Amino acid sequence: MRYVKAVGLLVLIVGGLVGIKFSQISMLMQAGKEGAKQGAPPESVSTAVVAEDTWEQILPAVGSVVAAKGVAVSSEAPGVVTAIHFESGALVKAGQVLVELDSSVERAQLASAMARRELAQLSAGRSRQLAQQSVISRSQLDGDEAQLKTSRADLSALQAQIERKTVRAPFSGRLGIRAVNLGQYVNPGTTLTTLESLEVVYVDFSVPQQELADVTPKTPVRVSLSGESGPPFVGVIAAVDPAVDVTTRSVKLRASIPNPKEQLRPGMFVRVAVVLPQRQKVVAAPATAVVHASYGDSVFVVEPQKDASGAPVLGPDGQPAKMARQQFVRVGAARGDFVALLDGVKAGQELVTAGAFKLRNGSGIAIHNEVQSSFSLTPTPGNR
Repeated sequence: MRYVKAVGLLVLIVGGLVGIKFSQISMLMQAGKEGAKQGAPPESVSTAVVAEDTWEQILPAVGSVVAAKGVAVSSEAPGVVTAIHFESGALVKAGQVLVELDSSVERAQLASAMARRELAQLSAGRSRQLAQQSVISRSQLDGDEAQLKTSRADLSALQAQIERKTVRAPFSGRLGIRAVNLGQYVNPGTTLTTLESLEVVYVDFSVPQQELADVTPKTPVRVSLSGESGPPFVGVIAAVDPAVDVTTRSVKLRASIPNPKEQLRPGMFVRVAVVLPQRQKVVAAPATAVVHASYGDSVFVVEPQKDASGAPVLGPDGQPAKMARQQFVRVGAARGDFVALLDGVKAGQELVTAGAFKLRNGSGIAIHNEVQSSFSLTPTPGNR
């Protein structure tokens, strides 16, 4: 009898546990069914309404900076360097003395030539007076006059030789690294340094032959350094090469760019944007709204959420719920924080601009625009 009571008590305990577990499982199954009816919880996103804008047409290219004036400063005459009047990288004016070569022999010859010229002047003056008095013949006067001209020519030649041994800056600009030392013997044509005028520089670049009709001289050009976030350098097309490259079928152009702060240096790689005369109407959207994938670019358009019958669905707050519909688009040029959507989206539609990466087609969303990034066509982010 005692064993029967123990077994009965054990059965009651096991039955109670089974009933409790069954009740818990039933509650979980019911909650799952309710959750399935309500769908996944809405994702928190930020949105913006896109608008139509008129953008200028840009022809992009890459180019190289070339000095508008640039020479290798060299000596015209041989000699030993006796004086250097510049430092590497210095700014110089046109006509400023840079290097002097030894001209002691020429200066001695110059003193002798000056003495001969003075003697020739006296002889010619005396002969003129005597010729007027018919004391000497005309031939003797002509010989003295010729001697005077010869002495003057010899003097001018020596002065020119001495001047050639003084190297001057041909124009104002910035010098390069010094390539000569005191006491060094230089031959004609030996490079002493380089001189570049950087107030205005040229940028050489090429464009396809199809664009030749739109890139006439005086067309505006914007140049920017690769990796730099500052404002671009503004200039105009100065020259268009009349010939087309037979290999690339492109045309070489040269732009003139003011460079007052000397930020552009010869040899630099730059990005060029030729501003074409045409204008294009586009739907401008923040770049963060575009989701890039291997199968295409897309955006998420905000629309009212509806049930199977087409009736609006209400959210937990009693307001109409929103959903995100994936729409494939054709992306055009970029301007600052915006991109041009050429197809797929119309002006006035609301797009998801933050949180699009976690959405799928038809996902429920909760819009929170209290804290939103500011978008600009000309952003100027600060350095960190």
